Amino acid sequence: MVELIRGLDAGRIRENLTRMTAEIEAARSASMRARGPGRDQVEILAATKYVAVEELGKLAEAGVRLLGENRAQDLLEKLGACEGRFEWDFIGQLQSRRVKLIVPHVRLIHSLASESALLELERRRGLARPGLELLLEVNVAGEQGKAGIEPGEIAGYIARAPFPVTGLMTMPPFAVDPEQSRRWFAALRELADEHGLVRLSMGTSQDYLVAVEEGATIVRIGTSLYA
Repeated sequence: MVELIRGLDAGRIRENLTRMTAEIEAARSASMRARGPGRDQVEILAATKYVAVEELGKLAEAGVRLLGENRAQDLLEKLGACEGRFEWDFIGQLQSRRVKLIVPHVRLIHSLASESALLELERRRGLARPGLELLLEVNVAGEQGKAGIEPGEIAGYIARAPFPVTGLMTMPPFAVDPEQSRRWFAALRELADEHGLVRLSMGTSQDYLVAVEEGATIVRIGTSLYA
């Protein structure tokens, strides 16, 4: 079992957030690919999968406003503890049996990638928070056993989705060198452009600047923000 992160320092998180914001803006300004239509800013989403619920106040104190949770039950627990101080996205695997717990509370679901979840979203559309948007998780590298739809399925999912599909998400194959992820981020951007989608959720602590250079509009940051 992974140990939860405790003992966060709000001042250090604020410093990291300020530094990352400046780095992201520099990367975005330097890359023509990052400045496509509608992609005029990059949101830093703090991934809270391993953050203990009692540490959320430190994130608020540091100026973090957008959080992403991987598990439905943890989302509900953290929502109950933070008194509306954050905007929440769901970034974990979207299981159909958990849809009803998630849709009332989040602005974006980053991980629609199955027919069963698509059908359950239709069934639970009356529970959803107004303005809910969906991102399709795409397995751009074609990795066996990895979550995500195939690129050829994107149009069908968009047509059948009960909420607006406004973007795509991906997790590239593990790589030590961030440059090895560039081709997959570029492929996701090209797919988004092909389908007229603006949001691109891609890039984590180890490769977010490469993702920004390739057009990311949301980067999902964990350890680099908290260290």
